[in-house]
Amino acid sequence: MKTATKIFPVAISARHIHVSEEDLQALFGPNATLTKDFDLSQPGQFAAKERVSIEGPKGVLHNVRVLGPVRAATQVEISRTDAMKLGLTPPLRQSGDIESSASIKLINQEQEIIIKQGVIIAQAHIHMKEEDAIALDVQNNELVSVEVESERPVTFRGVVVRVSNDFSLEMHIDTDEANAGFIEQQAQGRIIRSLT
Repeated sequence: MKTATKIFPVAISARHIHVSEEDLQALFGPNATLTKDFDLSQPGQFAAKERVSIEGPKGVLHNVRVLGPVRAATQVEISRTDAMKLGLTPPLRQSGDIESSASIKLINQEQEIIIKQGVIIAQAHIHMKEEDAIALDVQNNELVSVEVESERPVTFRGVVVRVSNDFSLEMHIDTDEANAGFIEQQAQGRIIRSLT
């Protein structure tokens, strides 16, 4: 028998880039800064107006949005479908875990750089504060199963819990995962546990 815990929002994360200060200057010029377009759901995070093209061995994806603020290292998050179009085989990783990940070319008009690592497919995850973790009875980095209601209901396994008081409660999946489950923005999820 199954039981469900507190319901939380599920957001669909499209392909995007986090840039380092060094790569920001290389792509957009000396003294460049990210221009906020709109705030994201996670506190302090925003979608920038800046966009770039990303080029792999087999193809190019244009108008890929840059997210802010800048990070210590540049990271490109794409879906498995994107990876196939680009001719890449990036690993499935938590955001920030880019060691020995895929390489790619970033292009902004006449400027281009190659990052030797940084391309990943982001593992489905739930952002939450410590109080949320207590309410949901989970711990940081725990892997859980999450049921998401939709026209084609699905249960995601191996969803990583990420706990920080800098977060707000929300699960993130990529576009492939959303499309497979007929999931739209504003969907709701719940952690599923089997009772024995």
